[in-house]
Amino acid sequence: MTPATNLRTVPLVRRYLTFTWVVLGTAGAIMVAAAAFQPSILIDTLVTGGMWALMAAGLALVFGVMNIPNFAHGELFLIGSLVGFTVFSPIQEAILENPDATLLKVIGPFPGMIAAAIVGAAVGVGLEVLLFRPLRRRSRSQWVMNTFLLTAGVSVLIVNLDRLVIGNDFRGITRYWDVRPIQVLGVSISVDRAMVFIIAITSIVLFALFLGRTRTGRAMRAVAQDEAGAQMAGIDLNRIFMLTLGLSSALAALAGASLLFMFPSFPDAGVQPLYLAWYVVILAGLGNVQGAIAGAFMVALLQTLTVYYVGVGWVDVLPTAFIILILLFKPSGLFGSEVKGVWEQ
Repeated sequence: MTPATNLRTVPLVRRYLTFTWVVLGTAGAIMVAAAAFQPSILIDTLVTGGMWALMAAGLALVFGVMNIPNFAHGELFLIGSLVGFTVFSPIQEAILENPDATLLKVIGPFPGMIAAAIVGAAVGVGLEVLLFRPLRRRSRSQWVMNTFLLTAGVSVLIVNLDRLVIGNDFRGITRYWDVRPIQVLGVSISVDRAMVFIIAITSIVLFALFLGRTRTGRAMRAVAQDEAGAQMAGIDLNRIFMLTLGLSSALAALAGASLLFMFPSFPDAGVQPLYLAWYVVILAGLGNVQGAIAGAFMVALLQTLTVYYVGVGWVDVLPTAFIILILLFKPSGLFGSEVKGVWEQ
């Protein structure tokens, strides 16, 4: 290509990109306006976005720090839902036998959620120590592809173990808190959905403070930016990788237990949450944790608008089409995150 051709091409590319962002900005403004005129859309977007942000933040963290496309992330959601159901079931029976036990009614759901997060973290640490660490020692070539295949295999194993040991029955609950819905902006919201939003936002804030304000969190960010440099600075990579996968898995399991009233535990319970988490991470930019949290609310808004104005049957179709459109013009995602080292593997 000659210099003259280059000079003619640059303005065309600029006009093309400008037109693209105008179109996307207009679409975004229309979606926000539609939500503003319908308070129920705004409420549903906030509640649903908080749910998906938990899943997406953990998925983005493990990819950003460890370069692992974790396709077993949905099965960690499944493990969380199973642990939450197992722990809450006897508590629910105690509540039914003692209807005047007000304190038990209020705090009863939390032990199952806490237990799910702990078990999820333990499973994540186990996966790092037993699978990823030996693989890392043997070979770092084709790391992303190898870990993709490894996590896909773990996913199949967990699903089939659940089917073999537990069975195909649905194990869920109608609701955690047996109280009347609350009214927000004239919209009726179940207490369970409101509490899930509070739990999600609280977890995200604590997660952000951990990454930004603690020494370990800063070490994780340093490894994500430059693994070799972090190692030269004295950071223990094995410890960071173990904590990273444990924290990511804990977030996914917490989401599974918190959403038990919406996603009952059964072998394929983690499929839809996994797909949605990947939608968010790809839309925001691989490895971008902050972007993943923002992207979760974008995807939730797209889903809510689709349900309200198009139909529930299109709830995954239109968001997927929108993400494809974004990636055609900005392959690195909306927030332009590129994880160092991924493309060199």
